[in-house]
Amino acid sequence: MAITLEQMRHTAKLARLELSDEQLTELMHHINALMAHFERLQALPLDDIEPTSHSIPVYNAFREDVIGETLPREEALANAPEARDGLFIVPRIVEE
Repeated sequence: MAITLEQMRHTAKLARLELSDEQLTELMHHINALMAHFERLQALPLDDIEPTSHSIPVYNAFREDVIGETLPREEALANAPEARDGLFIVPRIVEE
């Protein structure tokens, strides 16, 4: 299915693009070449191929969740601009 110059003009107008007929013709040839490739892809017999999200097997590389050494609360709050009762105090960002 080839796109025509008139369809290119209409599409350019909808996209608010000011293109010359020469530019539209050049783009039309590129788009028609892409459409030909898509038509060839559509014709491939892919009924027996299982859909995949990746072309190669992908596995999660997560480590086990293991409890380790923790930072003491006093040390974590040492550089906080403001802290009270062992908590960080931050400015209110949500208005009522």
